[in-house]
Amino acid sequence: MRILITGSNGLLGQKLVTALRNDQGVDLLATSRGSDRTPDPLGSHYRSMDITVAADVNAVFDAFDPEVVIHTAAMTNVDACELDPVECKLQNVTATANLVKASEKHGSHFIHLSTDFIFDGENGPYREEDGAAPLSIYGHSKLDAERIVMNSRLSKWAIARTIIVYGIAEGLSRGNVVLWAKSALEKGQPIKVVDDQWRMPTLAEDLADGCIRIAKRGATGIYNLSGPDGMSILELVSRVGAFFKLDTSVVSPVKSDSLGQPAKRPPKTGFILDKARRDLGYSPRSFEAGLVVLRDQLSASV
Repeated sequence: MRILITGSNGLLGQKLVTALRNDQGVDLLATSRGSDRTPDPLGSHYRSMDITVAADVNAVFDAFDPEVVIHTAAMTNVDACELDPVECKLQNVTATANLVKASEKHGSHFIHLSTDFIFDGENGPYREEDGAAPLSIYGHSKLDAERIVMNSRLSKWAIARTIIVYGIAEGLSRGNVVLWAKSALEKGQPIKVVDDQWRMPTLAEDLADGCIRIAKRGATGIYNLSGPDGMSILELVSRVGAFFKLDTSVVSPVKSDSLGQPAKRPPKTGFILDKARRDLGYSPRSFEAGLVVLRDQLSASV
């Protein structure tokens, strides 16, 4: 199976590469902007590709002719998207349209990564068929991208929605809330953490597994792929502290609107995972089991 990954330098992209690069049943092509940041270089299995340039996308697709495309690349900094809506649309909407057109031409099974931020957070946790109502430019861009996929002439498509992906990988430009919490608590300096946002954090390895299950089963439609445990961001930080035996007395709970962030966040998202469990055999680890994976990887990288 010829599988093309976009965003292979990102957190999810690197986990997909790790899971697939030695799979005898997969011919892998990893793509991202710039050079390959994989710790063990991919060589001929990596191509630089700017997904915002249709000609670039078409050249790579024509050379590789992918059977499956797993589209993980996106502009995901919610506040940066709010402050630069033009760049957000280019990275999240135009780029997706370029990839969809190329996938239509090549008959590729297109798997698109999306987000809980397409919802307003008034009625979470959500099922796949619940109505979207984004609060931010980022959320709108991801919903627009979903609609491009759904309204396309693709022979097969799937949308995998996820929530707060955490894990470690090489050379990431951005961290994630779990690593931030661990680092902040280790410093022992006072930190403010919101207590009015509720999420279901997702271990990157589990999300990668869900995407691969969609690919290998030829599954189509929308799937919720998150962790199984719901919690406020305040509780998330407390659980990270308890797991790593760090002092959480430095944490002060605050309300979201006190932070003055450019983008509005949904208060309570979360996903009902029944469909992914049933159709895909998706079985994400508990939050603490995910922290065990994280701890072991951090220990191995020292």
